[in-house]
Amino acid sequence: MQKKRAVLRRVARGVGLLLCIIALSPSEGHSQSSPSGAASVVASPAFEARARELIGILRGTGDYASFFSAEFQTSVPKEQFAPVNAQLAAAFGPPVALDGMVMQAPYAGTVRVRYERAVVAFRMVVDASEPHRTSGLLVLGRRAPEQTLDEVTSALDGLHGITSYAFAKLGTGTPTLTVQGNADTALAVGSAFKLVILAELVRVTNAGVRAWGDLVTLDGRPLPAGAYTARPAGTKVTLRELATQMISISDNSATDILLADLGRERVEAMLPVLGVRADVRNTPFLSTLEAFKLKWLQNGALGDRYLRLDSKGRRAMLAGDVRDADIAPLIAMRGLPTTPSRIDSIEWFFTTADLIKVMDWLRRNSEGGAGAEVRAVLSRNPGLQLERAQFAWTGFKGGSEPGVMNLTLLLRGATGDWYAAAATWNDTMRAVDDGRFVELMTALITLAEPKRINP
Repeated sequence: MQKKRAVLRRVARGVGLLLCIIALSPSEGHSQSSPSGAASVVASPAFEARARELIGILRGTGDYASFFSAEFQTSVPKEQFAPVNAQLAAAFGPPVALDGMVMQAPYAGTVRVRYERAVVAFRMVVDASEPHRTSGLLVLGRRAPEQTLDEVTSALDGLHGITSYAFAKLGTGTPTLTVQGNADTALAVGSAFKLVILAELVRVTNAGVRAWGDLVTLDGRPLPAGAYTARPAGTKVTLRELATQMISISDNSATDILLADLGRERVEAMLPVLGVRADVRNTPFLSTLEAFKLKWLQNGALGDRYLRLDSKGRRAMLAGDVRDADIAPLIAMRGLPTTPSRIDSIEWFFTTADLIKVMDWLRRNSEGGAGAEVRAVLSRNPGLQLERAQFAWTGFKGGSEPGVMNLTLLLRGATGDWYAAAATWNDTMRAVDDGRFVELMTALITLAEPKRINP
């Protein structure tokens, strides 16, 4: 058995940050799981008892020494646990009551705790031997208080601005949308556009024109923020690494290198191949740095000029004035503004039905051969905290900027069935609540899957 470890760390969950504690080896977390899904697994009496005691631990009134195993306490002393409770209480109010459990094994499962202003999920492991102390605890994050699919879709429909969402069953034909709302409305999707670049890479590697291990030589051109921004001209990096960085951490510098290497026009040509409906705003297909320049340089004058042009004029402007525009003001910004900027005109625009088609194309073109590489790329960052008992594999890409939030997922159920889901939220006037959107989409996926586990 792998030695247990304890880590106190901040983790990015696709959007937002949550403080997590874990004292659990990965092998232990799955060794007892039912291969057919854990919906029928019943909690042991010892686990149920510890789950009830967890409320006192989170309130700071429980007996830390008797609740956690000695190894957990060595790695995460009580004084280190206290700030986690403080952070949770500051975000969600005091813990109120146990809200439910979903078991992966008799001594391992997900425990939902109702706080004053949210429901928070914890993954917990209890020792199978007496005295059944808790040996692992992981804060998964907010869960939507909505308990039914109708409640979730009503909440999504009621968000300010405009939302679009869809859940689909995938098979040999066109994806079957089983849940949808405004699924044919094209909205700004932020970095989810990078899935199209990934698809072009899959196309050329499957065709044998390129290989995942091919080296790209950096030419010293200006790049947006990312791991390759400061790399000198002549640096060589593989297509595999660039794709992994582009999808897993949404590295903008890797994205722009790949777009330039594969060719803007070839990426645009992938749009109809993927089944994406034509939208004049997507051609020319912008790089991230071009979009940033058009939105925020020269107090918007650059973007104004761009929008007055036809497609041919826009291409010429990108190759001239936009390319040559100094990026120093962007660097001086030290991050994006907090208010939305041109999210209805200078961005990347897709319907959620389109994004599901993109994920389905990637699924069908990654079943073997060179294309199989893409599944490792897509699954590096799962995006949402979904139950492995329900979804054995998750591929993810999302996107965000002020006023924009997107979550797009490719999912393989525990029984082997394939699904895809996508949701987008836009508001041209104000920022959107990333955390609320994540919890609603997590609930929608959990409830929409036909063989779902109890929420």
